[in-house]
Amino acid sequence: MGVSDGEGQVGLATKTRAKPKKPSQYKVLMLNDDYTPMEFVVMCLKRFFRMDLEQATRVMLHVHQKGVGVCGVFPYEVAETKVNQVMDFARQNQHPLQCTLEKA
Repeated sequence: MGVSDGEGQVGLATKTRAKPKKPSQYKVLMLNDDYTPMEFVVMCLKRFFRMDLEQATRVMLHVHQKGVGVCGVFPYEVAETKVNQVMDFARQNQHPLQCTLEKA
């Protein structure tokens, strides 16, 4: 379908589409506590964040020494799901392990 430009010429009507916005990214943070065994933290990192043993151990030690560590960066819904999965799993196993998320 053409559109007249008022001078007898016909051109194509075009619409400029805005690029889809990338979803905001959120960091999943794991918090240190004095009660959750290190092995359990490593297991959570492997299970919910698909880390290998070496990477999970590195993150666990960082959390242990610094008090907090980044488990990964995800779109909001994914980050929220991972936080809930870790917290539910920790509760089921009677551990006070805490995870939270913040905008990256």
